[in-house]
Amino acid sequence: MRIWDIHPKRLCRQHLLGEHRELHAIWVILTQKRRGYANHPETIRWRGKLKALYLRHQALVKEMNKRGYAHRSPLPKQLAIGCGRQTSAVNSYEEQVSILKDKACPCQV
Repeated sequence: MRIWDIHPKRLCRQHLLGEHRELHAIWVILTQKRRGYANHPETIRWRGKLKALYLRHQALVKEMNKRGYAHRSPLPKQLAIGCGRQTSAVNSYEEQVSILKDKACPCQV
């Protein structure tokens, strides 16, 4: 489970769509008080930052649309509360770049 701090335009198809799916999972956990993965470090870092998570979703959707993907899973904007900026990370930006480079995928990092 990962929400990257790398701009969506630099993510390959697999990581762009995978992050979108995982973002929805985190959103449901946080907004519906679900237990699955509630204590995962990636979920924890988004607590109190639903507005920031919503904005990340919007950035992913914008990139998905640019690439011609049909997006049909909007998030309810009224639940986008809390801090609008993510200030913590499970891995630093540099570590995230390194992780993606090691995957030898077409991400532009």
